[in-house]
Amino acid sequence: MNRMSRAVLALLSVNIVVFAAGLLVPGWHERIIAAGACWFPDNANFGAWQAVTYMFLHADLGHIFFNMFALVSFGTILEREWGATRFLIFYFLCGVGAALIQLGVNWHEAGLLHARLVAAGLTPAAISDLMATGRGSLPADSAVKAVLVDLYRIHIAPMVGASGAIYGLLVAFGCLHPNAKLSLMFVPMPVAAKFFIPGMLLLDLFSGVTGFSIFGAGVAHFAHLGGAAIGFLLMLIWRQHDPAVRQAQAI
Repeated sequence: MNRMSRAVLALLSVNIVVFAAGLLVPGWHERIIAAGACWFPDNANFGAWQAVTYMFLHADLGHIFFNMFALVSFGTILEREWGATRFLIFYFLCGVGAALIQLGVNWHEAGLLHARLVAAGLTPAAISDLMATGRGSLPADSAVKAVLVDLYRIHIAPMVGASGAIYGLLVAFGCLHPNAKLSLMFVPMPVAAKFFIPGMLLLDLFSGVTGFSIFGAGVAHFAHLGGAAIGFLLMLIWRQHDPAVRQAQAI
């Protein structure tokens, strides 16, 4: 069995230590989430550094397990082909890009919801107060109340997880090894990466647009797509300007 590469091992170790600290040390989970998760910009907890730190936080055991499994599976191969420096640059650019794209989508959606609430008669001051405190006089109209709840969820639900960076790794792996066979729990047989990875991205796009997700609620689908998009752009740039990448992609 091949040994895990150094950068992947370091990322894995930090993720596990942070998760264990939040799980085992009383009060730390809330503090870590408040400081390190990627919050909506209007939330009082928001900080620019969170576009990086959110990648080291995970919601539960299943979340960290699948992300770290993918990190080890694909990251080890990519680090050995690229070296630790290029691998880490790629990983963090995909992760930060994923956060910024998801925040952009949330900001756009929040703007639309805010406009609907104002059109329904709520004042901007009243909306801001409800977002900040979670308390106040709610509208009687159930449709308006539902819009208010959707806006509140955007404000209070932070983003955590390495999935954006992981999706970038998946795309890079697919570019370098398009015929490698991959499988997923609900897929009965292995599928070539050149079909498997686009299929996953289409599923995320469908879930992000419709709101229906086989992976459950609260998944940042546009962060997945954002990390994949950044990864694909980086692969295109490197392929054009770096002979080593062109040679690797021809294998």
